[in-house]
Amino acid sequence: MSQFDIVMPKMGESITQATITKWFKKVGDPVEEDDVLLEIATDKVDSEIPSPVEGVISKILFNEGDVVPVGTVIAVIALEGEEPAASGNKEVANVSIKEEFSTSSEPEKLQSPSGRFYSPLVKNIAKQESISLDELETIPGSGENNRVTKDDILQYIKEKSAPVIKEPATTKIAEPVAAPVNVEKPKPPVSISAGDEIVEMDRMRRIIADHMVMSKHTAPHVTNFVEADVTNLVLWRTKHKDEFLRREKINLTYMPVFLEVIARALKDFPQVNASVDGYNIILRKNINLGVAVALPTGNLIVPVIKNADNLNLVGLAKELNRVAEAARNNKLSPDDIQGGTFTISNFGSFKNSFGTPIINQPQVAVLGTGNIEKKPAVLETPTGDVIAIRHKMFLSLTYDHRIIDGALGGAFTRRLADYLEAFDINREI
Repeated sequence: MSQFDIVMPKMGESITQATITKWFKKVGDPVEEDDVLLEIATDKVDSEIPSPVEGVISKILFNEGDVVPVGTVIAVIALEGEEPAASGNKEVANVSIKEEFSTSSEPEKLQSPSGRFYSPLVKNIAKQESISLDELETIPGSGENNRVTKDDILQYIKEKSAPVIKEPATTKIAEPVAAPVNVEKPKPPVSISAGDEIVEMDRMRRIIADHMVMSKHTAPHVTNFVEADVTNLVLWRTKHKDEFLRREKINLTYMPVFLEVIARALKDFPQVNASVDGYNIILRKNINLGVAVALPTGNLIVPVIKNADNLNLVGLAKELNRVAEAARNNKLSPDDIQGGTFTISNFGSFKNSFGTPIINQPQVAVLGTGNIEKKPAVLETPTGDVIAIRHKMFLSLTYDHRIIDGALGGAFTRRLADYLEAFDINREI
């Protein structure tokens, strides 16, 4: 009898492992081709894994909550009527894990005597760095149930190898000593009163929280503001939105125009379409625009429109609609949220005038777009100044002051406003 191995799929260039969040099948269950077997989660996105074959679940090698490296066999499907194991799901999982790693060159178990779980990736890094199991037990874990992640052990190794400054033995003058490494900053005390409700963050909210804190610690944030007169754009959209809906079956919003203008400005100022790697500046060849989308759960995700500068306005509108719908229905693919080089956050969709968004690392800038409002404005005419009702909005550019100074940040923001104000009201679509 033949069998088919189900492996943890590769979810993107930077993703080396994923967490099994839910099994939809158990040992002994028949499966059809394309039946959903399980759901997995990375630090980027949740995904459902379908079966590529028809058969019967013979083995399930990992339990819900386990973190598994990509390429690892996670289940076995018996083909052509092969008899599956008779035991239950969890028992088979435990036995199969032992079988899979019993022939490995790694002599230690994946789980320590204390019951703490270590992924194969973490164990492999520990072995390469000659970190014993006892030492591994002392590393603080940021993962679920205090699990040590790859970032945790790499940070530990980095801090462990950092030089320690000691006071010279011959001096009689007290000199400042470097602060000890691996010391967590004290957290502010939080009091809980009667009637307060404690709600645990879900997985996505924890990821967002960690990413936002990391970004603020990584980049010195500076924000510039420009108010743009978008009257021509508003009148143009009003003229074409009904026709566009009939023809393309999607709403014509302002966002495709914002994306088009951003792509043009990034070509004018390529240093804004960049990343920082130590003391190196990486100027990105592609212009991949991330758009922050609010989910029904209250969380946030940033799908990416790839090569936005190669799309016309209709193409941008269609791709924006596709990724936004996929985001709201939890159907984004891992590729849909990777590779962004610049992000836009639309505060105007919530009727907010402006905001100061946090940079989406490893990018170096993010644009906030505010609500479009009617305002009285002074216009210069050949016969003198007049006051007129105009449609205006605020643009707020938050940028990484390590490589973008005020002159560049200000010039880029002003260029965006100039392009919007010069929008051709007679443009066809």
